[in-house]
Amino acid sequence: MNVRRSAAALAASAVLCVGAAPAALAAPSPSTPPAPVIPSGLFGKKDPTYDGVWRQSFALLAQQTVGVKPPKEAVDWLAGQQCANGGFASFRADAAAACDDKTMFDTNATAVAVQALKALGGRDAAVKKGVDWLKSVQNEDGGWAFVPGTPSEGNSTSIVISALAVAGEKPAEVKSKAGKSAYEGLLAFQLGCAAEPAADRGAFGYQPGPDGKLPANADATAAAVLAGLGQGSVVSPSATDTPAAGLACPAGAADPAAAAQGAAGYLAETLKKDGHLTAVTPGADQPTPDTGNTADAVIALAAAGHKQSAAAALEWLKTNSAEWAKDSPAALGTLVLAAHATGTDPKSFGGTDLVTALNATGPVSQTSEEATEPKKNKSESKDDSNIWWIVGAGLAAGMGIGVLLSGRRKKNQL
Repeated sequence: MNVRRSAAALAASAVLCVGAAPAALAAPSPSTPPAPVIPSGLFGKKDPTYDGVWRQSFALLAQQTVGVKPPKEAVDWLAGQQCANGGFASFRADAAAACDDKTMFDTNATAVAVQALKALGGRDAAVKKGVDWLKSVQNEDGGWAFVPGTPSEGNSTSIVISALAVAGEKPAEVKSKAGKSAYEGLLAFQLGCAAEPAADRGAFGYQPGPDGKLPANADATAAAVLAGLGQGSVVSPSATDTPAAGLACPAGAADPAAAAQGAAGYLAETLKKDGHLTAVTPGADQPTPDTGNTADAVIALAAAGHKQSAAAALEWLKTNSAEWAKDSPAALGTLVLAAHATGTDPKSFGGTDLVTALNATGPVSQTSEEATEPKKNKSESKDDSNIWWIVGAGLAAGMGIGVLLSGRRKKNQL
């Protein structure tokens, strides 16, 4: 997840800088940029420029999954970010302004927004518009890029396919103008049986490097597992558990589900080393734990039916994810979904109540239980009044009557 959003920021910055190149030659302004204004319906307090729709979608997906009724204000904010053509930008500060040719459309944001709006229900028109837009920006090779019109990459192709599947589409039948299906576009990013080193076989890559080789990428691999299985980010706990296997050679990659299982095998083997994935941070001498992609890998392995293969990574997350996820709606939402996928209680995740922490980053929510709890009828209210009248009278008379109705459960104000 971290890689995905970082790639998004870099891609957007690169495109924006093309138009802003002359300004870069001017003398720097001594003024400090104003702090970003955070809309009241948005989850999180940090600058939403590159991840507003992304983090909102994960927060709402997570809430919906664990039975918290997302606040209407937050749902309306997300729906209001959609442009008339169905696409979403990463964030639009002024959603009332019409989108135009300067709008930086974001396939990743659109895809996760489609998933969230589909899960929340009652937004069929918005979901359909989002799906239609995603189809309209499919590249000729069958894949997708973060920025429409640029070369396809493994992350965005996987994320879009998951959204299409959640919306009821058949990715094998979603084809480009050149006749390439979405799955053909996806499988082109898998490292096959001839890949070296052999440990990378089954993994998916982001894009080929300058040397033309496709390096394994954990973020793309985790996303590709879900895409190949036709699943979204919300994964129901599996009733069965099987050991993860490697890529089935030589014909495994021809089938999306088999390719997904091969990718899951790669993740399982990679996690065995430290119990978590690692990443090389710019400027760092040694690889550092990659918490976000470890959480994504846990979800992917659970989706593939390999809970035991994800068990050690899940325990690592319980112990090591608190600081990473602090005050981050997307991170907390991802951890909630990882807990859900593995049948783990998100309210007791290594000593952290993920649900409460997530709710605290956004508008006030109510649990679905609270939202559906019937109100007391008039006779019940009258009875309660009578009871308290008796209690008051008894106390006044010195009869020492104790407090009745003590221990009544308080409603959960999340």
